[in-house]
Amino acid sequence: MTAPKSTKCPTCKGVAVKDGNKLYPFCGERCQLVDLGRWLNEEYRVPSDEPATGPLGTDDESSS
Repeated sequence: MTAPKSTKCPTCKGVAVKDGNKLYPFCGERCQLVDLGRWLNEEYRVPSDEPATGPLGTDDESSS
């Protein structure tokens, strides 16, 4: 019999067991929600090759 697969939780670095854990790779709901909050607060960003633009697609936000 093999041991259940486990990794480190990306939020708290605790043990996250894969078998039977619907929140994997997180160890629990709290860590999953903390991670979601970081995405929603734009603490994580996906890199882009495109230059940053204003809300209307212009480089200068003050020209509206």
